[in-house]
Amino acid sequence: MCPDCRREYEGPGDRRFHAQPDACGVCGPHLSLWDARGEALAASDSALKRAATVIKRGRILALKGLGGFQLLADARNEEAVLRLRERKRREEKPLALMFPDLETLECYVNVSPLEERLLLSAESPIVLLRRRPDSDIAPAVAPENPYLGAMLPYTPLHHLLLRELGFPVVATSGNLHDEPILTDEGEAVEVIGGIADCFLVHNRPIERHVDDSVARVQLGRETLLRRARGYAPLPIVLKRSLPPLLAVGGHLKSTVAVSKGSEVILSQHIGDLETPKAFFAFRKVIDDLLSLYEVRPAAVAHDAHPDYASTRYAKESGYPAIEVYHHHAHLAACLAENDLEGEVLGVTWDGAGYGEDKTLWGGEFLLGDAGGYTRVAHFRPFRLPGGEAAIKEPRRTALGLLYELFGPDALAKGLYLPPDKLAAEGFSEATARLLGQMLEKGVNSPVTTSAGRLFDAAAAILGIRSVCSFEGQAAMMVEFQADESEETRYPVHLRETEPLVLDWEPMFREILREREQGVPLPLICARFHNTLAEAILEVARKVGAQRVALTGGVFQNRYLTERAFRRLEGAGYKPYIHQRVPPNDGSIALGQIVIAAARLDKLCA
Repeated sequence: MCPDCRREYEGPGDRRFHAQPDACGVCGPHLSLWDARGEALAASDSALKRAATVIKRGRILALKGLGGFQLLADARNEEAVLRLRERKRREEKPLALMFPDLETLECYVNVSPLEERLLLSAESPIVLLRRRPDSDIAPAVAPENPYLGAMLPYTPLHHLLLRELGFPVVATSGNLHDEPILTDEGEAVEVIGGIADCFLVHNRPIERHVDDSVARVQLGRETLLRRARGYAPLPIVLKRSLPPLLAVGGHLKSTVAVSKGSEVILSQHIGDLETPKAFFAFRKVIDDLLSLYEVRPAAVAHDAHPDYASTRYAKESGYPAIEVYHHHAHLAACLAENDLEGEVLGVTWDGAGYGEDKTLWGGEFLLGDAGGYTRVAHFRPFRLPGGEAAIKEPRRTALGLLYELFGPDALAKGLYLPPDKLAAEGFSEATARLLGQMLEKGVNSPVTTSAGRLFDAAAAILGIRSVCSFEGQAAMMVEFQADESEETRYPVHLRETEPLVLDWEPMFREILREREQGVPLPLICARFHNTLAEAILEVARKVGAQRVALTGGVFQNRYLTERAFRRLEGAGYKPYIHQRVPPNDGSIALGQIVIAAARLDKLCA
């Protein structure tokens, strides 16, 4: 502090002794504009004005924000947005937008009163809003997507810059693919100097990285899809006190958690643990939480998947390790968030999770609570040729599903893609032959029951998407295609086995038939969703559970979540969904904590 500030801060008779603002022109925050090499171009007001000019001229600005760097570009400039995508190697995944104010935002998207309240809240998340068809937002911002991820300025620097611009900007994380958001200006110049044309920086150090939170409104309430700035590390308060525990989450959309008393402190979104830098950030967040909350864990809870980086960390941590199955953690997280005790039917649907039988679960119905569960139903299994490759290529998933139906004829008849898509997006003859052999012999073709993969298969079969550039893309496009006014559905077939098996064959045979007959895609996609919602109700009836928790990444799908919730509610059941924590793997750590606590209770009983 400068002498004047120190005198005011240390004098009890001065307002600053009590309020302690820090906006001094001498020792307070200072702005600088740097070029891509880190050389200073301007300072203070001039830096702000020249930064605005950078964006106006179609160039890319890296801005040092609250929890890390953001990359900014004119959201109306298609060339600038495409340049940003090319440099960042982010082909099609939607980019978040920041608008100068609510009035400007309403010119581009439809905003309900609840969405407006969310946008203007202190948390100020990115909110998914339905775009207006006549806006001048560049098509490359969110290709083939009826929604825009929109937010308002949430720091003084954002307010000043957006007021200077007067138009919306892309505001995406300043990082490389699968790496955490950058917080240090020196490292930012080194890492993203090839993406940004200029850097707008300040002299306030960022202690901990934190991304923007993402939310959407469904069923008349907010649902978090990414819990970070504004929400984390606000605790989830439970009804009882827990032992001190650490939970390290899963592998994708990673978060970690610690428990202290009746509180579970869930970390900010860390991201996918795919790179050394992401794993370093994961370890730093753990160290921060344990230090900040003075927790010495009695045990560490981890996912059952043996190859996850988080699993390896837990086993090497020196603390007693407690293994938790992925979908049980989903169920427990939803119960904890909703203060539910006793048995609940958990509809735990996602892309994949390690199951007790060492197959890839993902279309599960688990009856239980944090203390244990019974797998009462699941989708009919099928194989994924190529394993992880099938997650990025829905055409492989479709082939695996259709091979389960037709055997080698699935290849011979070309059933895995519509005829007009075969040449452009199908497999070569050699690849098709190889995949057929893999399926026939069960080589590198893991078995799955995943509901998420059913969406992928439908996308490929209908010619909507055969190869994805980001996780969940095919499923999103099936959702966006659906005609929400359509009420009809396909047959639901439940095999009377133990556990029950939901057989998707009648549904996919009808989809194939309607595809050949030229039935419009919006009708087929709607019926697909409606059938899945009806299947949930059928299992609830058969099992006899009155309370039903909808959890897992598939329930990021607004259409399916709302349709299933209302069908259950209309039939007299009590459905529950996530709100304060995401339905996806961002809540896994919360579930792991409460399950580990229940296990320790049993040991001590």
